[in-house]
Amino acid sequence: MKNFDVIIIGGSYAGLSAAMALGRALRNVLVIDSKNPCNKQTPYAHNFLTQDGRPPAELRALAKEQVARYDTIQFFDGTATTAGKTETGFEIRVASGETFRANKLVFATGIRDLHPNIEGFAECWGISVLHCPYCHGYEIANEPTGVLGNGDDGFEYSMLISNWTNDLTLFTNGPSTLTFSQASQLCKHSIKIVETCLDKLEHTNGHLSNIMMKDGYLHSQTALYARIPFEQHCQLPATLGCELTGESYIKTDAMYKTTIAGIYACGDSVSCIRTIANAVAMGTITGMMLNKEMIMETLS
Repeated sequence: MKNFDVIIIGGSYAGLSAAMALGRALRNVLVIDSKNPCNKQTPYAHNFLTQDGRPPAELRALAKEQVARYDTIQFFDGTATTAGKTETGFEIRVASGETFRANKLVFATGIRDLHPNIEGFAECWGISVLHCPYCHGYEIANEPTGVLGNGDDGFEYSMLISNWTNDLTLFTNGPSTLTFSQASQLCKHSIKIVETCLDKLEHTNGHLSNIMMKDGYLHSQTALYARIPFEQHCQLPATLGCELTGESYIKTDAMYKTTIAGIYACGDSVSCIRTIANAVAMGTITGMMLNKEMIMETLS
C-alpha cells in the first residue's frame, strides 16, 4: 500500500492545478483520474486567457504533461470507489482493487449533469446546447437562439442571453409560470415565449438546426441555453461526512476547506461558476492553502 502526503481525486483543471501547486511545494501527491470530464463533448474552450479557442482535451493533456514534470507527483487512471478515515489520514480504494493512503484529500471531482428526457439533448450538450454565454455566446452572437426555462429562472436567464442576440425565444416546455410583469418585459424586448412542450432536437453531430415541439411545429435554432439539474459526480465526500450546500455543492470556506478536517474540495463540485479559468484558480488556491496547513501542523 502506497502512502502520500495528498491524494487528489479528479484529474481535470482544478485537480491538476492543485497538484502543480503541491508538487512545487515538494509534496508527494497522487492524482486519481477517471477521465470523465463534464466538458468532454465541448469542441472549444473560451474565455481562458492565453488559451482561448483551444479544445478542452488539448488543455487537459498539456496541463497533465506539465504537472508530470514534478517527480513527486504520480498519476493513477481509475475510479475511486470507497474512502475511509485512518489514524493519520485517509484511505482510498479504486475500482481495480488498489488501495492508497494519504494525510490529506482533495476532491476535484466535478458534477454530473442530469439531462432532460428530450431526444437529441444529450448529443448536443456542450456543443450547441449550452450552459454559459461567457464561454460560448460570442461564437453564436446574433443567431436564432433559445432558452429552456420557466418562471423566475427562465426570465432571468432570457434577459441575460438577450445581450448576445436579438433573435431569442424562451421555451417554457409547458404552461408558463412567468408573472404578468415578467412576460410583459420579455415581450417588450421582443423575446418570444413558447409554451408547447419540446419533443426533440434535430441536429447534425451535436449542432442544433431545429427544435421540434410536441405539436409537430419546428423552430429553427442555432443554439439552446439550458440550466439543468446536477448531482455530485463522486459520492465519497458525502460518505466521509462533508456537508453540501442547499444547492448541492460541496460546502467549503474561502480557502476550500470542507467541513471535515483534512479534506479540501475545488472546481465545479464547489462552485456554480463553471469555467476553466475559475477551476484553475480554485485548484491553485487549494494547493497553496493545503500546503500551508501541513507546514503549520509540522511546526506546531
